Amino acid sequence: MNNYNIYPKINFLSQHLSKSQQMPQADSDKKKQAPIKTSIFYMNDIHGQNIRMERLVNAVNQFDSFTPEGTDKMKFASGDIMLGEDEKQIKVANNFLNLAGIMATVMGNHECDMPTEQFTKLIADKKYKFLGLNINPSKDNPISKCIEKSYIQEINGHKYGIIGLVPHDLALHVKLQEHLPDLHIESDFNKTIEAVQNEVDKFKKQGINKIIVLSHSGYKQEVKLAKQVKGIDIILGAHTHNLLEGIEENKNLFYSPSGEPVVITQAGRDGKNFGVLNVEFNDDGVITKAQNNIGKTEAYGRSMIARKEFENVLGKAEVVGKIASCEKFPEDMYLQENAHCDFMIDAMRDVLGTDIALMNAANIRGQFEAGRVDTRDLAVISPFANKVLVVDLPEDEIVHAIKRRVENSTKSTSHRPGIVQVSGLKYSFNNKGELLSMSFIDKNNNETPIDIKNPRKDKFYSVSTDDFCLISEDGGLGLAHRLKEAKKIFDYDKDVVVAEYIKKQTSPIHIKSDGRIINVDVKNTKTS
Repeated sequence: MNNYNIYPKINFLSQHLSKSQQMPQADSDKKKQAPIKTSIFYMNDIHGQNIRMERLVNAVNQFDSFTPEGTDKMKFASGDIMLGEDEKQIKVANNFLNLAGIMATVMGNHECDMPTEQFTKLIADKKYKFLGLNINPSKDNPISKCIEKSYIQEINGHKYGIIGLVPHDLALHVKLQEHLPDLHIESDFNKTIEAVQNEVDKFKKQGINKIIVLSHSGYKQEVKLAKQVKGIDIILGAHTHNLLEGIEENKNLFYSPSGEPVVITQAGRDGKNFGVLNVEFNDDGVITKAQNNIGKTEAYGRSMIARKEFENVLGKAEVVGKIASCEKFPEDMYLQENAHCDFMIDAMRDVLGTDIALMNAANIRGQFEAGRVDTRDLAVISPFANKVLVVDLPEDEIVHAIKRRVENSTKSTSHRPGIVQVSGLKYSFNNKGELLSMSFIDKNNNETPIDIKNPRKDKFYSVSTDDFCLISEDGGLGLAHRLKEAKKIFDYDKDVVVAEYIKKQTSPIHIKSDGRIINVDVKNTKTS
């Protein structure tokens, strides 16, 4: 295991909170208690990245062995640890949470990628708590038997109130819309804030004054929660993939209506990072010191124990070929051409024999690397288990879908949901969200301009994509009405197509962008 020290070589808790001096002090005649030291290993939005899970098991092991004696040690996840409709991938993620000793996680949007009845069977042997305060599923829904609103975690005689929040905007992020009504998720976050305050108050009446919220609500909502609820100490956040390093006022340190400090964490996305939050609580359950460390998952070797356990579920990987060279993953995957996506959808277009291939920017969750590539690598890069399909689409619907995604993504501060990645097309746009030009590129690399102001309704192209990208209003093309007209729907995702494509290559494979998507307001900073 890589001996990567996630703790700075300074005092265990180094940062005093600037307003901690203003916190209510215990009466002078009350016996002073030693501060309660708490260390929390946290992670979020791993999205089924099972190779990184293997590394994270070693990171957890180091946390377990390194945490000072007498410290309350806890391990939590904040949702989207799982991803996709592949039962094997869900089972692996469940095994990971058990193997890592995670005490509790929350239901994120990707824990809803498959029907709840199927999902609950796959996590039947879970050793962790599964939380969701703002969800009230019907009693006959099997998820109701395994999800809890909150619970009490006791360590070294100290009690902590743990609350979980599912995403209030879940409806925007799942494909299985028909299952949502039965979950009864509160979409009004103001009502969720009231519910959290009520839950905190219940804990307070039981003498529990250290409150932790596992939230898959997103950064803006988590800030709102910190500022409006009395009694929360820590919010382990997720959903918006922020990487919150250190502790800084008005970034991830806020104050409740009663003036008590509230620390917010998020460790980015796709399991690239994890966090260790160290805090000290005084007698009144108020944080007086805090230290937030971010660790890099790639600094750790892959756990052989986890790898063997995962392979028992997934089976042995098949080597499909070798990558000669690979361009770096773009800094902004939502608003830039992505060479890794280019390669995947070029493969789709080639193998499936279509005019065009389309892919939503966020569909890729890993990246290619130079060297040998196997089926497990590809499943990590494309882990959703969506269904690849071929459908004929009119020119006007393609143009309008790409135009809408450009407009929505450039105007969003996070650039989500992201632009459409393309093969067989070339387009340009600006930071104002305006689609400026588009061309069709045929198999002989001939370029034919498309009139984006008056795209043709009678001109059809054969298109390869996947079912989520085709139908999703938020993350895809929003063309659900075309699904029933699909010429072919395959029972596998892009990883299978890419494996077939790689196997038949006779020349060295170089993964690089080619300028098919251009933001005219951004200087070309492509690196190789």
